[in-house]
Amino acid sequence: MQGRAWGVAAVIGSAIGFGALPIFARQAYSDGADVTAVLFLRFLIAGLLMALLMVAGRRPWPRPFAIGALVLIGGGIYVLQSFSFFKALQYASAGLVGLLLYLYPFLVTVLGALLFREPLGVKRFTAVCLALAGTALTLWGGMSGSTVGIAFGVIAALLYSAYILMGSRILKNEEAFGAAAVVMLSAAAVFGVMVAIGEPAFPQSAAGWRSIAAIAVFSTVIAIVGFFIGMRILGAADASTLSTLEPVVTIALAAIFLGERLQPSQLIGAAVVLGAVVWLTRIRS
Repeated sequence: MQGRAWGVAAVIGSAIGFGALPIFARQAYSDGADVTAVLFLRFLIAGLLMALLMVAGRRPWPRPFAIGALVLIGGGIYVLQSFSFFKALQYASAGLVGLLLYLYPFLVTVLGALLFREPLGVKRFTAVCLALAGTALTLWGGMSGSTVGIAFGVIAALLYSAYILMGSRILKNEEAFGAAAVVMLSAAAVFGVMVAIGEPAFPQSAAGWRSIAAIAVFSTVIAIVGFFIGMRILGAADASTLSTLEPVVTIALAAIFLGERLQPSQLIGAAVVLGAVVWLTRIRS
């Protein structure tokens, strides 16, 4: 039970970090940064910090075969997922794109059961469905989009599901810290090429750079490492379902720091997600 509780705590910490990402990103964008620059700086700073911590702590790096797979995940799947997500935002509302992305807990649970024979069960499947319904209520409002936007949104969810499922297999034999470091450095390398051939816009003041630092530390290092630790302990399905706390954190922080008003449907959705999470933590307890 102690190991499972630690896994739950790690994923909740990860969800808080990822949930804060839109708040920090909005501040960076308002300071003049663009998407490519933010993504490059995010993974560059996070990757270098992780490499420093790996060396200082004398932690083992993944084995060569695992490094190759992690480079594919970080520099390939994760980058394509980010591209698909931001492309979807050009053709569909943020609420619809967010809802499509959060199909991934359902996809991870079902695909994990079909492909890897991971345990499912009625209780776990019900918790996933409740979390998905709660997420829909949380993100509801002003949902609209073209077929192109919906297609890119679904592709983003499928790619993120593949990222999680592949990562979960690697983490059965590798340490979460080293795996996360390789993913971040790989993503930084690809986004670095995009910056080199493009015309990125970087933050224009100290406030923007503080937001970038917060993204790198809280919404990347802590968030990704926490998720990997949780996924190694809990499995891909449970870790993904617990991650539906992310939009709940986002709307709460937006209300507190950006003055955005919460709608009744969002409060109901948040309550449903929290209920599903509490229920999930009790399974196997």
